[in-house]
Amino acid sequence: MTNEPKKLILNLFEMACVSHITHGLWRLEGNNRHRFADLDYWTELAEICEDGGFDAVFLADVVGTYDVFRDGPETALREGLQNPDLDPLLLVPAMAAATRRLGFGVTFSTTYEPPFAFARRMSTLDHLTRGRVGWNIVTSYLPNAARNFGLDGEIPHDRRYELADEYLHVLYKLWEGSWDDGALVHDRERGVVTDPAKVRYIDHVGAHHRVAGPHLVHPSPQRTPVLFQATGSPAGSAFAGRHAEVLFTGGRTTEQFQAVKRSVQDAAVAQGRTEDSVRFVVQAGVITGRTQEEAEDKWRLYRAHTSLDGILAHQGLPVDLTAAPRDITVAEAVARSGKDVGRSLMVPLDRTVGEVLDGIRAGNQERFFVVGTPDVVADEIERWLDVDGIDGINLRQYHSFGTAQDFAELVVPELRRRGRLPEAGEHTGATLRERIFGHPRLPEEHVGTRYRGGAHLGADTVPVAVPVAGPVSEPVAEPVAEPVTV
Repeated sequence: MTNEPKKLILNLFEMACVSHITHGLWRLEGNNRHRFADLDYWTELAEICEDGGFDAVFLADVVGTYDVFRDGPETALREGLQNPDLDPLLLVPAMAAATRRLGFGVTFSTTYEPPFAFARRMSTLDHLTRGRVGWNIVTSYLPNAARNFGLDGEIPHDRRYELADEYLHVLYKLWEGSWDDGALVHDRERGVVTDPAKVRYIDHVGAHHRVAGPHLVHPSPQRTPVLFQATGSPAGSAFAGRHAEVLFTGGRTTEQFQAVKRSVQDAAVAQGRTEDSVRFVVQAGVITGRTQEEAEDKWRLYRAHTSLDGILAHQGLPVDLTAAPRDITVAEAVARSGKDVGRSLMVPLDRTVGEVLDGIRAGNQERFFVVGTPDVVADEIERWLDVDGIDGINLRQYHSFGTAQDFAELVVPELRRRGRLPEAGEHTGATLRERIFGHPRLPEEHVGTRYRGGAHLGADTVPVAVPVAGPVSEPVAEPVAEPVTV
């Protein structure tokens, strides 16, 4: 008797802008990126994903402009680099109305906006989608984002995660503890809409937030949306062990990815969760065609249209290497610039400027990248699942809608044949959490459930985080802002 093959969590990675993470490719013939502010773009994309067997559309977001490169926002604006950028939460109801099964992961930052209003928006989305929504927890990393919300500069990385911890507990109190199931009764005979005995204040008084409650929305299908998180750092991994259900991470090697996975699993166990309580999703580049030549032709076309300026602006390089002589080292270029870059320049200092720029232009790829026929792609994805140990992918869009259509038409049938994806129409759960985990709400072992039934509400009720025993892996790049390496 053989074990059933491990199923792939399949998401499309998107963002409501022209240039997300495939810089310059919006210029490709037939690309629809210019339609990003058209509601029909999103409903059409949702229908492609639904019909093509995707589990969810994963929507990235930023709350600032990339203005470090060349000391201003001009390059990012010329490139359409995540600016203009629409609010991803507002796209979900339209996509949900056009589909019946597809899930949605939306990005929102814990750093700058109060938790009470956000709790209401997410509960609303969970109701409107009938439980098909997840939240990608981020803390925001752009200096301009901090200035947009009244700060002089970024809050330090690890400090942002400390702030996020209290933020999450406020949300859990609202989502899990403020209302009991069955509180909304709609009793016409007695003239009662909500049973007051089943609704309560949360009276949270913490170091950073004071929230009275009660929550403004009755319990939604999932109560707490599926908790995604994007990180690869030690602080982020420890936070994920406490809170995340699905971790979006990366790694240029199998070893990098597995180090992050191990650190998160250790952190989860330290919090009383099981080792398999977190699913691991990576950003994946998949370029496929009916023949190997067709797939390679697409990759050559994409590389020819890739914008070097777009990549450098996205990386936020504080030194403009394109203005330096190609034959000097990066270290010398930094010295000539007169800038104190610290550890922010994530390129090899001992390589020449020309070598670094040529490497970027050539499009060197990380571990989770494949160009080939459906058989070649499926073989590689099976290696990612069985050897690397991933649980799913966020598929990078090189061409909209060509990337999603190619994967749906060519790769999905092959993965289904191998048992890696459910068959078309196969029931896999009504809510997003059921689809991924088989149950609609947070498991009892999760820290968010400690507030159920009104337990542990009020001031000074946020538990102290349990540190992870042993060394934590070295950080790898955040998946939406890979460092430039050659």
